Amino acid sequence: MNQDSYTLAGSTVTIPALGVGTWAWGDRITWGMGGYDADLTRTSIEEAWGASIDAGVTLFDTAEVYGGGESERIVGAMLAGDPRRAAAAVVATKFMPYPWKLRVARALSKSLRESLDRLGLPAVDLYQIHGPVSLRSHAELAEALAAAHEAGLVKAVGVSNYSGPETRSMDSELRRRGMRLATNQIEFSLLRRSPETGGLLAVCKELGVVPIAYSPLGQGRLTGKYSVSAPPPKRRNFGRYPMAIVEDVVAELRRIGEKHGGRTPGQVALNWVISKGAVPIPGAKNRRQAEDNAGALGWSMDDEDLVRLDQAALPGVKRVAGRIWQHG
Repeated sequence: MNQDSYTLAGSTVTIPALGVGTWAWGDRITWGMGGYDADLTRTSIEEAWGASIDAGVTLFDTAEVYGGGESERIVGAMLAGDPRRAAAAVVATKFMPYPWKLRVARALSKSLRESLDRLGLPAVDLYQIHGPVSLRSHAELAEALAAAHEAGLVKAVGVSNYSGPETRSMDSELRRRGMRLATNQIEFSLLRRSPETGGLLAVCKELGVVPIAYSPLGQGRLTGKYSVSAPPPKRRNFGRYPMAIVEDVVAELRRIGEKHGGRTPGQVALNWVISKGAVPIPGAKNRRQAEDNAGALGWSMDDEDLVRLDQAALPGVKRVAGRIWQHG
């Protein structure tokens, strides 16, 4: 059976095997609220929030750069407006270490306090370095995280988009300060299997680092709602495989879903990520999507299913330099 929860290294924070990515919540430039994605509204977000937590999907991941902080403000509004569900929520956010932030300790402290203010929280459950783009050393970044932890502002710390060697380095620097690296948030899905085949997942397992998988549905491509004749919006292209190739993967997801009582392609795709020991964080813009995502929990595929999906999986298309830092 798939693992149903993880306790983050160096903390008492427990996260479920499935979370919610909130990049689209408030990021009008990339996703649009009232733009091409007119179904995404504050009401629909509230419904997605409630349905997720009611289904046991209590991890919500955001970042200071999502909508210039608007995503954090929306999560904060959900927390403040729904105290009962807020008590169950686990909140993760991120610090973007842009290269020009040379005084990284001061910059991280300032960004963290601003994030906490938008979230309305005294401390965040998981604080992550958004990408390995800083000109400062891992030692300096670890020192900044350790100071935030010592101040009681973060409960667990992680990174995002770190390679295997970078993950080892940051883990080592944190251990020298009596801390542990809890997570590494990476793009991982049936359309980007390279973190597994390239050894990154193995490094995370060895170190006790939980991989958090963003874009686990390939920006909706693995849900079955898109096709060659009905392609996804151009803004969701991101240099990925054409739908003619993706449709073969979706066909396998459908076959396995039918075998397991009519599971949707998206549920099977998320279950595959969970089976690899990673925590997928798909987006959810309404109740229906949140409930469909939650249907990935509570069941497991057999070895034959996993082999078939491993064979259907694609390694992933390398993105244009820099774009990856807008994710996770």
